[in-house]
Amino acid sequence: MRDVSDIAIRRATPADAPAIARVRIDSWRTNYRGLIPDTYLDAMQVDASTAIWERVLTAEPNPTSVFVATLRDDVVGFAAGNPLAEPKYGANAELSAVYLRHEFQRAGIGRRLVAAVVEDQRQRGATAMIVWLIAGNKAARSFYENLGAELVVEQPFQWDGLDLIEAGYVWRDLGALVAACATAVPFPSILQ
Repeated sequence: MRDVSDIAIRRATPADAPAIARVRIDSWRTNYRGLIPDTYLDAMQVDASTAIWERVLTAEPNPTSVFVATLRDDVVGFAAGNPLAEPKYGANAELSAVYLRHEFQRAGIGRRLVAAVVEDQRQRGATAMIVWLIAGNKAARSFYENLGAELVVEQPFQWDGLDLIEAGYVWRDLGALVAACATAVPFPSILQ
């Protein structure tokens, strides 16, 4: 783990799209080995992911909340959330991404990113939030459970033609989630 005392959290801009794409792909390759086929992970392309994030960050109107964690000018992580067109399991917003470079994980940065997204979505009317993850991702499950998330469902789903099992966790009290982000104790390191 690196020294994280100089980490800043700020709203993402379109110029951050390439860095966000790199963090996402690197995180998938590190955290999803054994959960997703290596051929899929190895074939992920930064250019394709950059194009997606450029569309997200330039959409108008833009109800999406995307925040980056930076060390000086280097993006080391990001989180995103958005309102849901139709509530799911009582949640009207979704935490759609939380990714950090491996060497910055388990240092409280993810909690700070989640808090920024939640606060922004609350200002947009969110009252409860859902997050989806690959059910076998023990580290992510521990992270969300440590922040008070309630497991509401495990179900099959398809991602780019891959048959996977996803878990859905909900926070019904976003104020409590923000408080948990500020006070959560570190959880044990769980390696995939």
